[in-house]
Amino acid sequence: MIKYIFTLIFCCCAIASNLNAQEMSFEEYNPKSTLVVPQNPVDKAKFTFIDVHSHQFRMATQDLSQLVADMDKLNMGVMVNLSGGSGQGLRAMLKNVNEHYPNRFVVFANVDFSNVGNPNWGELAAAQLELDVKSGAKGLKIYKSLGLRNKDINGNRIAIDDPRLDPVWKKCGELGIPVLIHAADPKSFWDSMDEDNERWLELKTRPRRKRSDTNPAPWQQIIDEQHRMFKKHPKTKFINAHMGWYANNLDRLGELMEEIPNMSVGIGAIIAELGRQPRRARQFFIKYQDRILFGKDSWKPKEFPTYFRVLETADEYFPYYKKYHAFWAMYGLDLPDEVLEKVYYKNALNLIPGLDKSLFKK
Repeated sequence: MIKYIFTLIFCCCAIASNLNAQEMSFEEYNPKSTLVVPQNPVDKAKFTFIDVHSHQFRMATQDLSQLVADMDKLNMGVMVNLSGGSGQGLRAMLKNVNEHYPNRFVVFANVDFSNVGNPNWGELAAAQLELDVKSGAKGLKIYKSLGLRNKDINGNRIAIDDPRLDPVWKKCGELGIPVLIHAADPKSFWDSMDEDNERWLELKTRPRRKRSDTNPAPWQQIIDEQHRMFKKHPKTKFINAHMGWYANNLDRLGELMEEIPNMSVGIGAIIAELGRQPRRARQFFIKYQDRILFGKDSWKPKEFPTYFRVLETADEYFPYYKKYHAFWAMYGLDLPDEVLEKVYYKNALNLIPGLDKSLFKK
């Protein structure tokens, strides 16, 4: 009798478990592939690399020794901290870096757009940027808030190609420093959140990212503002973060590369787009090998190996690390060494002044 009762309980639990599995939500469903193919994971980049897109907000006070140790494990030679701020805060970061690891970190300055509309704002902002560069900043980082959230003193959205900002872009050209700029977000954030939206899961789990088609302006309008600004300042070098959100349309991005010769692109946060189109992406990297830079965007060391594997290997159908970004699998581009070297460090050495080139000797 007791044996019968235990058997009955076991069967009931099994049935309940099966029912729960059938009622599992899409967010929970994350199957492991049964495909058997060669696996060549890469924990350390083949060549010492420069991460041109990182954020370290506590660099003024943090102990950098552990950060450097983690960088060494990945074969990262230089980290570019884009969150340098300006003035005293920037100088505090540079002081900490220069006292401990002067050749391992680069700091970019930022511009405060809160007073756009005041007399001579552009000239004053350009002058402050020049002081920041004299203090040691190696470039300028523009956040996506420009074009999305920044407003002038009258409460109007500041367009990326607003002529009042021209003195800043011109000054960067005169100083010989690059501008790394993030404009807008993926277009899917502006699209209808329905069964056709590829970012549906991301928007469901992170609803604050969803925008209406005109909030605060249409996606294409913001992107076009950025491109007009690039063209207006041909003597200034721009690094378009996240491949300008055209990694899913490399034909269009190729057209823009031809139209805007002073524009390079960074691959931060869009490796999933490249990993699902390995043949087309490989062609693109080979063609524009002098204008593509490695960048990650977030400092999470465990995520870097996916970048290395996509760029370096010919592996097939391996997982990405964020399901809500990409529910598809990755494939390797198997880039030639000469292209890898340019993407990993040579292109950054050509754009960012004053880097220690001895870190990258073979």
